[in-house]
Amino acid sequence: MRLKHTGLALAVASALSMSAVNAGQADSKGFVEDSTLNLISRNLYWNMDRHDTGTADNREWGQGFQLDYVSGFTQGTVGFGVDMSAYAGIKLDSGSGRAGSKMLPSNSSGDSEDDFSSLGGAVKMQLSNTVLKYGDLRPYNPVIAVADARLVPATATGFQLDSAEIKGLKIDAGHFTSSKDNNQSGSHDGFYAGYAGKEGGDVDYVGAAYSITDSLSVTAYASRYEDLWKQYYGNGNYVLTLNDEQSLSFDFNIYRTLDEGKSLAGDINTTAWSFATGYTFGAHTLTLAYQKIHGDTPFDYLVLGGGVFQDSIYLANSMQLVDFNGPEERSWRLGYNLNMATYGVPGLTFYAGYTKGDNVEGDRIEAGSPYAYYADNEKHWERDISVKYVVQSGPAKDLSFRVRQATHRISGTSDANSDQVRFIVEYPLSIL
Repeated sequence: MRLKHTGLALAVASALSMSAVNAGQADSKGFVEDSTLNLISRNLYWNMDRHDTGTADNREWGQGFQLDYVSGFTQGTVGFGVDMSAYAGIKLDSGSGRAGSKMLPSNSSGDSEDDFSSLGGAVKMQLSNTVLKYGDLRPYNPVIAVADARLVPATATGFQLDSAEIKGLKIDAGHFTSSKDNNQSGSHDGFYAGYAGKEGGDVDYVGAAYSITDSLSVTAYASRYEDLWKQYYGNGNYVLTLNDEQSLSFDFNIYRTLDEGKSLAGDINTTAWSFATGYTFGAHTLTLAYQKIHGDTPFDYLVLGGGVFQDSIYLANSMQLVDFNGPEERSWRLGYNLNMATYGVPGLTFYAGYTKGDNVEGDRIEAGSPYAYYADNEKHWERDISVKYVVQSGPAKDLSFRVRQATHRISGTSDANSDQVRFIVEYPLSIL
């Protein structure tokens, strides 16, 4: 089961991945002077009901802590710095037969451990508006996006280059050799194909995002997941402002995936695309999205050793529980967002969405394929509801409360009927 972003996630990802290069080396005040130290406390309750499908339900409660130190860069033509992180997760409630949320490591009997912790770090160098990092990093882009969907974030170990030398153009490249999932202490695990369950080798990618105007942007990425696939991604995003209260948005995403090297997941020749349009009027946004998979296998993407699906899927109908990504599947989504600031309650937001998928052609998958668990003509739907409130002022400023509920029903064999509730309380504290 997955937790995903939808719609305009690329804009968020670009902001995250490029935040380190916005200032540029010429504006560096120094290693210590530009340093920050932030603590995030996250409390997560997870309840998954699988309706007696033969797979155990999950009901767990945990507390996570994430401490991040980010140094500035030394002054001069070339600046140097370090980033350090400390993570910890504590079990508050679980039990035999109720584990499996993947928020905590599992022991040999399948129960959740009482706690876990890890340390990580990276060295970095900045020249002009280009930053090169090596160490435990959090790449977040359409082809490798490590998630932050449990108590603490996942990380990947390797090199990452971010560059913004040309106005409006952001370049992102990386080479990663190992990983640490949200529920792991070590950082020497690998990368896996989530739906195939096969481990590949290193991950390499290069991509660029270009803002043609304030309203129009395009993005392209190329990547290689050693011995599994080569993947190419494209995005176009346009926002048309109608007046002070109304706008239209258009977001197109496309992936092209081909098997590579030893082809450990078998032959892959898949094209997946989605188109979403949104209409914003005042506090309200209505979104209509269509998604289509072309190929004899599902659209697949990364999972890490702890079993958590990552965010490396920017298709519009990748939802909280399922991705609507079966072979030849087509899906539609209707979503509604409400920002209550317009009605005098700043910080309170609401989302509701309904997604329906059909036309899954499971008989197209070759016998013996690791993807051969789809039925022919599968149909399913998912309903998602989310309510979030962020405290706007006072001693508890930025404290947030969020409830997410999702219901999935299926006629098929690739997944199960399920209902999930997540309750998240998060408090970020700026120490430096």
